[in-house]
Amino acid sequence: MPVPKSEFDSLPPCDFYTPAELLETDRMYTVYEIARLLQGLEPDADIDRETEDILLDWAIPWVMTNADDLVVAEPRDEDEPGYYGLKE
Repeated sequence: MPVPKSEFDSLPPCDFYTPAELLETDRMYTVYEIARLLQGLEPDADIDRETEDILLDWAIPWVMTNADDLVVAEPRDEDEPGYYGLKE
């Protein structure tokens, strides 16, 4: 159920990183690593599976929204996810 805005102490803007702010130009990242970076974590941070699933809910739309600024690489192995990086 929606709640009144007055119930919250602070309402900062809903700003997300741009690809250039988040990703290194010479690196490729999995969506799992991007999910961590969007939360201010290191790409290899150890998080539990439940938390990772929640972070992916944010990362996947971010990748789709920023697709024009990204390149994609196929997985190097069938057990590996795809990779995303900055378009040059």
